[in-house]
Amino acid sequence: MDKAQNLENVNIARLFMGSSLSLIATSVTFAIIGAIMGPLKEIFVLTNAEIGWIGGAALWGFSITIFIFGPLCDVLGMKFLFRLAFIGHFAGVLTMIMADGFTMLFIGALILAMGNGLVEAAANPLVATLYPDKKTEMLNKFHVWFPGGIVIGGLISFGLDSIGITSYQIKLLVILIPTITYGILFFGQIFPATERLQSGVTGKDMVKSTLLRPLFWVIVFAMAMTASVELGPNRWIPAVLESAGIHGILVLVWINLLMAVLRYKAGPIVHKLSPTGILLSSAIVSGIGLYWLSYTESLAMAIMAGTVFAVGVSYFWPTMLGVTSERIPKGGALALALVGGVGTIIVGLVTSPIMGSIADDYLHEKLPVKETTIVLQQIVDTYPGLKDEQGTKTAADFENAINAAQLILDDVGQNGELPKYSTANALRSAMAVAPNSDASQAAKKLLGPAENYGGKISFRRVAPLSILLTIIFGVMYFRDKKRGGYKAEKISQGSNDEGVV
Repeated sequence: MDKAQNLENVNIARLFMGSSLSLIATSVTFAIIGAIMGPLKEIFVLTNAEIGWIGGAALWGFSITIFIFGPLCDVLGMKFLFRLAFIGHFAGVLTMIMADGFTMLFIGALILAMGNGLVEAAANPLVATLYPDKKTEMLNKFHVWFPGGIVIGGLISFGLDSIGITSYQIKLLVILIPTITYGILFFGQIFPATERLQSGVTGKDMVKSTLLRPLFWVIVFAMAMTASVELGPNRWIPAVLESAGIHGILVLVWINLLMAVLRYKAGPIVHKLSPTGILLSSAIVSGIGLYWLSYTESLAMAIMAGTVFAVGVSYFWPTMLGVTSERIPKGGALALALVGGVGTIIVGLVTSPIMGSIADDYLHEKLPVKETTIVLQQIVDTYPGLKDEQGTKTAADFENAINAAQLILDDVGQNGELPKYSTANALRSAMAVAPNSDASQAAKKLLGPAENYGGKISFRRVAPLSILLTIIFGVMYFRDKKRGGYKAEKISQGSNDEGVV
């Protein structure tokens, strides 16, 4: 087993590149899952809440591996975590490709997310170790590839759609391209020990410096909200905008392209504003951008609102990690894992599902009883005659769609109101079974604007978090200013190593 003496014999450029490719695999996963949420909802007849759980699993599953393996990064080694991430990316893709319904889609998204979490658990301490004197700057440059990968995945998804390849299975296979590449880059490389091990900080000191530090809990609380503002809406942008006929994937690509450019240029901004100054500015601008997005009615308006949103959220995630590493350096991989894990678990288990439920609640308000009843009756009357032209759908699929529509009609006849949730699902079922039928097209015209309205309201409900963030980061910034400016804490360097298998 070869040994590395601190950073000697370590190919820093190759490890940084491999880390970047692993983050591209992670972000391409985010882009592809976001791009296929709409089609999955139609193909498998899922509610917004179920789609929210699938999208959310791709986030909170991230947290499971961060919480479990992040604190063990020093013991198990960063290379071992990257190997597990490689397995997770492959297994998650294959599970979703073979899925026959909500359960397998959910499990596949969860496995993919666990692979993503392993990347985050290993890569953040690796970058902090490789560049000990400019952590915030290099973590921003490393995290260029989160929005950068979303751009790559989004453009590939859009390109496949443009040439008529709409299969969600093929889109999922795209995730394996950067996965194989980072596996090759890491093969045979020597990895350094984490900064904590090099400095001789004990596990007990790491835990004490993390959990007994009030600043740590302030950062954790703020991370839950910054992640919700950034990742929650980002998950829903394509589905919400496309329901109104706007190319949502293009808006998502534009937002993340801007984020990548801004993160790449983070160095001068960090030195000019300080990390806490960046976070304060980001909180203000992100709230304005997200609130504006909730009122978009056209592609041009979505691009303008998305630009403001991108400027606001671009520095949130890496700067939060940078502040954690610079202000609580003895916390090492534990502090980074807990902060990143809390961010994703809150978005996955709370923010994303709640946004889906809000969308379901409010879309119901935009379904007119009379027009919806007419469409449902059209489904009941015409779908029996379409069974012979069913294509890949079975007679049972048509019966289910007819029965779902009839149940809604019966409820309307008894109560005079459309039942919440089941009405939208009945329309989705009809659209999935016979997408080219007149009744399906009529259902789409009713459901599209309603889906868009519900989704935009969910954006509007998240935006006020930026007000609370402005207060928190404002206090941190002005305290730093009063003390003579932002100062990163340092720990002495030792000589521990981690070998390569």
